[in-house]
Amino acid sequence: MIKTYFYDHDSSSMLHDVDLNNTSQLLANTENLLWIDLYDCTEEELNYIGGIFEFHPLALEDCLQENPRAKIDDYEDYYFLVFHALRYFEEAEEEDEISSIELDVFLGPNFVVTIHPVALAAVGKAARISLRSTSIMNRGPDYLLYTIMDNIVDDSFPIMTRLGERIDDLEDAVFASRGQSFTEEILALKRTLILFRKVIIPQRTIITSLVGRKRLFVTDENEPYYLDLADNLSNVLDTVNTYRDLTNSSLEIYYSVVNGHTNQIITALTIISIIMMPLTVITGYFGMNVGLPMQGSGEAYLYILGGMLALSVSMLVVFRKKGWV
Repeated sequence: MIKTYFYDHDSSSMLHDVDLNNTSQLLANTENLLWIDLYDCTEEELNYIGGIFEFHPLALEDCLQENPRAKIDDYEDYYFLVFHALRYFEEAEEEDEISSIELDVFLGPNFVVTIHPVALAAVGKAARISLRSTSIMNRGPDYLLYTIMDNIVDDSFPIMTRLGERIDDLEDAVFASRGQSFTEEILALKRTLILFRKVIIPQRTIITSLVGRKRLFVTDENEPYYLDLADNLSNVLDTVNTYRDLTNSSLEIYYSVVNGHTNQIITALTIISIIMMPLTVITGYFGMNVGLPMQGSGEAYLYILGGMLALSVSMLVVFRKKGWV
Protein backbone atom coordinates (compact mmCIF):
# COMPACT_ATOMS: atom_id res chain seq x y z
CA MET A 1 0.00 0.00 0.00
CA ILE A 2 1.38 3.40 -1.02
CA LYS A 3 0.30 6.64 0.65
CA THR A 4 1.51 10.05 -0.51
CA TYR A 5 1.57 13.42 1.22
CA PHE A 6 2.75 16.47 -0.71
CA TYR A 7 3.47 19.94 0.64
CA ASP A 8 3.21 22.66 -1.99
CA HIS A 9 5.30 25.60 -0.82
CA ASP A 10 3.90 28.11 -3.29
CA SER A 11 0.31 27.62 -2.10
CA SER A 12 1.22 26.50 1.45
CA SER A 13 -1.17 23.60 1.09
CA MET A 14 -1.19 19.83 1.46
CA LEU A 15 -2.08 17.42 -1.33
CA HIS A 16 -2.70 13.69 -0.95
CA ASP A 17 -2.57 10.70 -3.25
CA VAL A 18 -0.60 12.62 -5.85
CA ASP A 19 0.41 11.16 -9.20
CA LEU A 20 3.95 9.80 -8.76
CA ASN A 21 4.48 9.86 -12.51
CA ASN A 22 4.88 13.64 -12.10
CA THR A 23 7.45 13.34 -9.33
CA SER A 24 10.05 15.43 -11.17
CA GLN A 25 7.55 18.30 -11.48
CA LEU A 26 6.47 17.98 -7.85
CA LEU A 27 10.06 18.21 -6.66
CA ALA A 28 11.13 20.96 -9.09
CA ASN A 29 10.71 23.48 -6.29
CA THR A 30 13.27 22.64 -3.61
CA GLU A 31 10.92 24.10 -0.96
CA ASN A 32 8.29 21.45 -1.70
CA LEU A 33 8.27 18.18 0.22
CA LEU A 34 6.98 14.79 -0.91
CA TRP A 35 6.39 12.06 1.66
CA ILE A 36 5.72 8.54 0.39
CA ASP A 37 4.70 5.97 2.98
CA LEU A 38 4.80 2.28 2.02
CA TYR A 39 2.94 0.01 4.43
CA ASP A 40 3.05 -3.76 3.97
CA CYS A 41 4.23 -3.17 0.41
CA THR A 42 5.03 -5.77 -2.20
CA GLU A 43 8.41 -6.11 -3.87
CA GLU A 44 6.90 -4.66 -7.06
CA GLU A 45 5.70 -1.54 -5.23
CA LEU A 46 9.09 -1.12 -3.60
CA ASN A 47 10.93 -1.45 -6.91
CA TYR A 48 8.48 1.01 -8.46
CA ILE A 49 9.30 3.68 -5.88
CA GLY A 50 12.99 2.76 -6.08
CA GLY A 51 12.91 3.28 -9.83
CA ILE A 52 11.40 6.75 -9.48
CA PHE A 53 14.18 7.99 -7.19
CA GLU A 54 16.90 5.63 -8.51
CA PHE A 55 17.58 4.13 -5.12
CA HIS A 56 20.60 1.86 -4.84
CA PRO A 57 19.78 -1.87 -5.21
CA LEU A 58 21.57 -2.64 -1.93
CA ALA A 59 19.33 -0.21 -0.07
CA LEU A 60 16.23 -1.74 -1.63
CA GLU A 61 17.52 -5.18 -0.71
CA ASP A 62 17.88 -4.05 2.91
CA CYS A 63 14.23 -3.01 2.86
CA LEU A 64 13.22 -6.54 1.94
CA GLN A 65 15.36 -8.07 4.69
CA GLU A 66 15.24 -7.70 8.43
CA ASN A 67 18.00 -5.51 9.83
CA PRO A 68 18.60 -6.16 13.54
CA ARG A 69 20.35 -2.84 14.20
CA ALA A 70 19.70 0.76 13.34
CA LYS A 71 22.04 2.31 10.80
CA ILE A 72 22.55 5.21 8.39
CA ASP A 73 24.06 5.04 4.89
CA ASP A 74 25.05 8.05 2.80
CA TYR A 75 24.33 7.67 -0.94
CA GLU A 76 25.33 11.28 -1.79
CA ASP A 77 21.93 12.24 -3.25
CA TYR A 78 19.99 10.81 -0.31
CA TYR A 79 20.38 9.00 3.01
CA PHE A 80 19.13 5.56 3.89
CA LEU A 81 18.28 5.02 7.56
CA VAL A 82 17.02 2.03 9.51
CA PHE A 83 15.20 2.49 12.81
CA HIS A 84 13.08 0.24 15.00
CA ALA A 85 9.88 0.82 16.92
CA LEU A 86 8.81 -1.34 19.84
CA ARG A 87 5.57 -3.27 20.17
CA TYR A 88 4.68 -4.57 23.63
CA PHE A 89 2.18 -7.34 24.36
CA GLU A 90 2.44 -8.51 27.95
CA GLU A 91 0.07 -11.46 27.58
CA ALA A 92 2.00 -13.06 24.74
CA GLU A 93 2.46 -16.78 25.36
CA GLU A 94 3.96 -18.34 22.23
CA GLU A 95 6.38 -15.48 21.50
CA ASP A 96 8.31 -12.75 23.28
CA GLU A 97 6.18 -10.10 24.95
CA ILE A 98 8.13 -7.33 23.19
CA SER A 99 9.14 -7.16 19.55
CA SER A 100 10.78 -4.61 17.26
CA ILE A 101 9.27 -3.31 14.03
CA GLU A 102 11.68 -2.07 11.39
CA LEU A 103 11.24 1.33 9.82
CA ASP A 104 13.30 2.05 6.69
CA VAL A 105 13.67 5.67 5.61
CA PHE A 106 15.00 7.25 2.42
CA LEU A 107 15.70 10.91 3.10
CA GLY A 108 16.41 13.32 0.26
CA PRO A 109 16.64 17.10 -0.05
CA ASN A 110 12.88 17.46 -0.50
CA PHE A 111 11.46 13.95 -0.27
CA VAL A 112 11.02 11.27 2.38
CA VAL A 113 10.14 7.62 1.76
CA THR A 114 9.17 5.48 4.77
CA ILE A 115 8.78 1.71 4.56
CA HIS A 116 7.44 -0.54 7.33
CA PRO A 117 5.90 -4.05 7.30
CA VAL A 118 3.00 -3.33 9.68
CA ALA A 119 1.13 -0.27 10.86
CA LEU A 120 3.23 1.99 13.07
CA ALA A 121 1.58 4.36 15.52
CA ALA A 122 4.51 6.77 15.21
CA VAL A 123 4.04 7.09 11.45
CA GLY A 124 0.26 7.19 11.78
CA LYS A 125 0.39 10.18 14.13
CA ALA A 126 2.53 12.16 11.70
CA ALA A 127 0.27 11.15 8.81
CA ARG A 128 -2.89 12.30 10.60
CA ILE A 129 -1.36 15.70 11.28
CA SER A 130 -0.18 15.98 7.68
CA LEU A 131 -3.72 15.27 6.48
CA ARG A 132 -5.02 18.29 8.40
CA SER A 133 -2.22 20.87 8.29
CA THR A 134 1.20 21.79 6.97
CA SER A 135 2.76 22.18 10.44
CA ILE A 136 5.15 19.26 9.98
CA MET A 137 6.02 19.15 6.31
CA ASN A 138 6.57 22.89 5.87
CA ARG A 139 9.71 22.64 8.05
CA GLY A 140 11.73 20.31 5.87
CA PRO A 141 12.38 16.57 5.57
CA ASP A 142 14.63 16.51 8.65
CA TYR A 143 11.76 17.82 10.79
CA LEU A 144 9.42 15.17 9.39
CA LEU A 145 11.95 12.49 10.32
CA TYR A 146 12.33 14.06 13.77
CA THR A 147 8.57 13.95 14.28
CA ILE A 148 8.38 10.25 13.45
CA MET A 149 11.37 9.43 15.65
CA ASP A 150 9.99 11.52 18.50
CA ASN A 151 6.73 9.58 18.26
CA ILE A 152 8.67 6.31 18.44
CA VAL A 153 10.41 7.49 21.61
CA ASP A 154 7.14 8.73 23.11
CA ASP A 155 5.53 5.34 22.43
CA SER A 156 8.27 3.69 24.49
CA PHE A 157 7.40 5.59 27.68
CA PRO A 158 4.19 3.64 28.45
CA ILE A 159 6.18 0.42 27.97
CA MET A 160 8.80 1.64 30.43
CA THR A 161 6.11 2.62 32.93
CA ARG A 162 4.54 -0.83 32.75
CA LEU A 163 7.93 -2.54 33.10
CA GLY A 164 8.65 -0.43 36.18
CA GLU A 165 5.33 -1.47 37.72
CA ARG A 166 6.06 -5.13 37.02
CA ILE A 167 9.48 -4.88 38.63
CA ASP A 168 7.99 -3.21 41.74
CA ASP A 169 5.29 -5.89 41.99
CA LEU A 170 7.92 -8.58 41.50
CA GLU A 171 10.10 -7.27 44.33
CA ASP A 172 7.12 -7.25 46.71
CA ALA A 173 5.98 -10.71 45.64
CA VAL A 174 9.44 -12.24 46.08
CA PHE A 175 9.36 -11.44 49.79
CA ALA A 176 5.64 -12.14 50.31
CA SER A 177 5.45 -15.56 48.65
CA ARG A 178 8.61 -17.48 49.38
CA GLY A 179 7.38 -20.77 47.99
CA GLN A 180 6.20 -19.40 44.65
CA SER A 181 8.38 -19.59 41.56
CA PHE A 182 9.21 -16.28 39.88
CA THR A 183 11.97 -17.52 37.58
CA GLU A 184 9.85 -17.35 34.42
CA GLU A 185 8.65 -13.80 35.17
CA ILE A 186 12.17 -12.57 35.93
CA LEU A 187 13.65 -14.14 32.78
CA ALA A 188 10.83 -12.65 30.67
CA LEU A 189 11.66 -9.21 32.06
CA LYS A 190 15.35 -9.72 31.36
CA ARG A 191 14.64 -10.68 27.72
CA THR A 192 12.39 -7.64 27.32
CA LEU A 193 15.00 -5.26 28.72
CA ILE A 194 17.76 -6.78 26.57
CA LEU A 195 15.74 -6.18 23.39
CA PHE A 196 14.87 -2.68 24.61
CA ARG A 197 18.58 -1.86 24.94
CA LYS A 198 19.41 -3.43 21.57
CA VAL A 199 16.91 -1.07 19.94
CA ILE A 200 17.68 2.11 21.87
CA ILE A 201 21.50 2.10 21.91
CA PRO A 202 22.11 2.17 18.10
CA GLN A 203 19.33 4.71 17.57
CA ARG A 204 20.77 7.01 20.21
CA THR A 205 24.17 6.72 18.52
CA ILE A 206 22.71 7.68 15.15
CA ILE A 207 20.66 10.60 16.47
CA THR A 208 23.66 11.89 18.41
CA SER A 209 25.82 11.72 15.27
CA LEU A 210 23.25 13.75 13.33
CA VAL A 211 23.83 16.76 15.58
CA GLY A 212 27.53 16.13 16.25
CA ARG A 213 30.51 17.04 14.15
CA LYS A 214 29.08 15.33 11.06
CA ARG A 215 25.83 17.31 11.11
CA LEU A 216 24.72 15.42 7.96
CA PHE A 217 21.26 16.57 6.87
CA VAL A 218 20.03 18.35 10.01
CA THR A 219 19.55 22.10 9.52
CA ASP A 220 20.49 24.69 12.12
CA GLU A 221 16.83 25.48 12.62
CA ASN A 222 15.94 21.88 13.52
CA GLU A 223 19.13 21.00 15.40
CA PRO A 224 17.59 21.75 18.86
CA TYR A 225 14.87 19.17 18.19
CA TYR A 226 17.44 16.47 17.49
CA LEU A 227 19.39 17.47 20.58
CA ASP A 228 16.22 17.05 22.63
CA LEU A 229 15.54 13.71 20.91
CA ALA A 230 19.05 12.48 21.72
CA ASP A 231 18.55 13.56 25.34
CA ASN A 232 15.25 11.67 25.52
CA LEU A 233 16.88 8.54 24.13
CA SER A 234 19.65 8.83 26.73
CA ASN A 235 17.04 9.13 29.48
CA VAL A 236 15.23 6.08 28.15
CA LEU A 237 18.46 4.11 28.05
CA ASP A 238 19.36 5.18 31.60
CA THR A 239 15.97 4.04 32.82
CA VAL A 240 16.26 0.71 31.01
CA ASN A 241 19.72 0.18 32.52
CA THR A 242 18.27 0.89 35.97
CA TYR A 243 15.47 -1.60 35.34
CA ARG A 244 18.04 -4.16 34.22
CA ASP A 245 19.97 -3.73 37.46
CA LEU A 246 16.77 -3.98 39.50
CA THR A 247 15.77 -7.14 37.66
CA ASN A 248 19.17 -8.71 38.26
CA SER A 249 18.90 -7.70 41.91
CA SER A 250 15.42 -9.23 42.11
CA LEU A 251 16.78 -12.47 40.68
CA GLU A 252 19.57 -12.54 43.26
CA ILE A 253 17.10 -11.76 46.06
CA TYR A 254 14.77 -14.46 44.80
CA TYR A 255 17.54 -17.06 44.84
CA SER A 256 18.56 -15.90 48.32
CA VAL A 257 15.01 -16.20 49.59
CA VAL A 258 14.62 -19.63 47.99
CA ASN A 259 17.93 -20.78 49.47
CA GLY A 260 16.94 -19.43 52.87
CA HIS A 261 13.58 -21.18 52.70
CA THR A 262 15.30 -24.40 51.60
CA ASN A 263 17.76 -24.13 54.47
CA GLN A 264 14.88 -23.74 56.92
CA ILE A 265 13.26 -26.87 55.55
CA ILE A 266 16.54 -28.79 55.72
CA THR A 267 17.10 -27.57 59.29
CA ALA A 268 13.64 -28.72 60.36
CA LEU A 269 14.07 -32.12 58.72
CA THR A 270 17.54 -32.50 60.28
CA ILE A 271 16.20 -31.74 63.74
CA ILE A 272 13.38 -34.26 63.28
CA SER A 273 15.90 -36.85 62.12
CA ILE A 274 18.19 -36.19 65.09
CA ILE A 275 15.28 -36.47 67.51
CA MET A 276 14.09 -39.69 65.91
CA MET A 277 17.51 -41.36 66.00
CA PRO A 278 17.67 -42.01 69.80
CA LEU A 279 13.96 -42.85 69.86
CA THR A 280 14.55 -45.45 67.17
CA VAL A 281 17.42 -46.90 69.20
CA ILE A 282 15.24 -47.12 72.32
CA THR A 283 12.29 -48.75 70.57
CA GLY A 284 14.64 -51.13 68.77
CA TYR A 285 16.36 -52.07 71.99
CA PHE A 286 13.17 -52.82 73.87
CA GLY A 287 11.69 -54.57 70.87
CA MET A 288 14.25 -57.40 70.93
CA ASN A 289 13.00 -60.92 71.68
CA VAL A 290 15.21 -61.34 74.76
CA GLY A 291 14.54 -61.00 78.45
CA LEU A 292 14.66 -57.36 79.54
CA PRO A 293 14.28 -55.55 82.87
CA MET A 294 10.64 -54.86 83.88
CA GLN A 295 9.47 -57.08 81.05
CA GLY A 296 6.71 -58.51 83.16
CA SER A 297 5.50 -55.15 84.49
CA GLY A 298 2.48 -53.51 82.90
CA GLU A 299 3.87 -50.06 83.64
CA ALA A 300 7.03 -50.58 81.62
CA TYR A 301 5.36 -49.18 78.50
CA LEU A 302 4.53 -45.93 80.27
CA TYR A 303 8.03 -45.58 81.67
CA ILE A 304 9.58 -46.12 78.29
CA LEU A 305 7.16 -43.72 76.58
CA GLY A 306 7.74 -41.08 79.25
CA GLY A 307 11.49 -41.45 78.94
CA MET A 308 11.32 -41.02 75.16
CA LEU A 309 9.13 -37.93 75.52
CA ALA A 310 11.46 -36.43 78.11
CA LEU A 311 14.45 -37.10 75.87
CA SER A 312 12.74 -35.39 72.91
CA VAL A 313 11.82 -32.33 74.97
CA SER A 314 15.34 -32.10 76.38
CA MET A 315 16.84 -32.18 72.89
CA LEU A 316 14.48 -29.44 71.69
CA VAL A 317 15.44 -27.29 74.69
CA VAL A 318 19.13 -27.72 73.91
CA PHE A 319 18.56 -26.92 70.22
CA ARG A 320 16.67 -23.74 71.11
CA LYS A 321 19.38 -22.56 73.51
CA LYS A 322 21.95 -23.02 70.74
CA GLY A 323 19.74 -21.05 68.33
CA TRP A 324 19.20 -23.95 65.95
CA VAL A 325 15.41 -23.73 66.09
